[in-house]
Amino acid sequence: MRDPAATWLVVGLMSGTSMDGIDAALIETDGETVAGFGPHLTVPYDDAFRDRLRANLGRTSLKDEEGQRLHRDIALRHAEVVRALLAGVEVTPDLIGFHGHTLWHDPIARLTVQAGDATLLARETGLPVVADLRQADIAAGGEGAPLTPIYHGALASRLDRPVAVLNVGGVCNATWVGKRGIDDMVAFDIGPGNAPLDDWVFRHTGQSCDTDGRLAAAGALAEDRLLKMMEIPYFARPAPKSLDRREFDHVLDAVEGLSVEDGATTLVALTAAAVVQASALMPMPPRRWLVTGGGRHNPVLMETLAGWLEVPVDPVEAVGWDGDALEAQAFAFLAARHMRQLPVTFPGTTGAPFPMVGGRMYRP
Repeated sequence: MRDPAATWLVVGLMSGTSMDGIDAALIETDGETVAGFGPHLTVPYDDAFRDRLRANLGRTSLKDEEGQRLHRDIALRHAEVVRALLAGVEVTPDLIGFHGHTLWHDPIARLTVQAGDATLLARETGLPVVADLRQADIAAGGEGAPLTPIYHGALASRLDRPVAVLNVGGVCNATWVGKRGIDDMVAFDIGPGNAPLDDWVFRHTGQSCDTDGRLAAAGALAEDRLLKMMEIPYFARPAPKSLDRREFDHVLDAVEGLSVEDGATTLVALTAAAVVQASALMPMPPRRWLVTGGGRHNPVLMETLAGWLEVPVDPVEAVGWDGDALEAQAFAFLAARHMRQLPVTFPGTTGAPFPMVGGRMYRP
């Protein structure tokens, strides 16, 4: 029987920069370890809503009429996903960890904008909601991202280390976990993940992504274009560092004129080259890379990473994790840490001045 004083049942929710949909997962946790994994699901966005999200990227305020509508509609969609997740589940969660959807992220300006009304989500679900997990870190001068390293570190405690967890979503980020586990972590946004490839494919085919890497598999690498893109100053910046999804929009200009296949191949190579560059910023070379996020489904990317990194590169499922649930689980874990007032960001993961508790509680 679960001891409610020791653990919580938490629903985690994530709407990522790939704009593919809403991930939801239920876990039992005390904010330090995971006592059990419950169901999870992904509900894709319809094309019209994905176009609406795309049109609102770069928005620095939610105060106008469309901003408020989007704030409300994202919360309502998340509430529907929570109800779907819990249908037939014979337990009542204690709380929700809610990320919202990032529209703009600029740590230099100390501004990060996530759409999704946490008050409305709490009212719709009848559950307390922990949200605004980036804001305290940003306000203190941290990068506000990535937020998932503490969860990666907790899961990696039983693995041979050092190990790197690579998340290839719209943006690509990595967590390096050393021999001392969560007391020995470095994390940062590496560079472009799926976002430029998705935008390239959408521009030329109308499809939302390169399914199974078919276009990239049929193309040829434009090495001169890749070398030019790798001159982008962000890649040489020391960690920790973070990105907005749109920060690499200009790389599409660098592959313009190529066939859709050659452009896809070259953009996949850009992500892989950025990962190789990032490995040099880590305290020690990882013995192994574990890949999560949608990018792990692209066989061209996985093969390129394995060849260029020259160490084992595997999807996180190889160690028993679920890559489709991992990020949503992480936000459930962060919500539990908020309940215990444990830090969620650290000097080595976001550049925060000290380990920082994050989040704000919204009650029904």
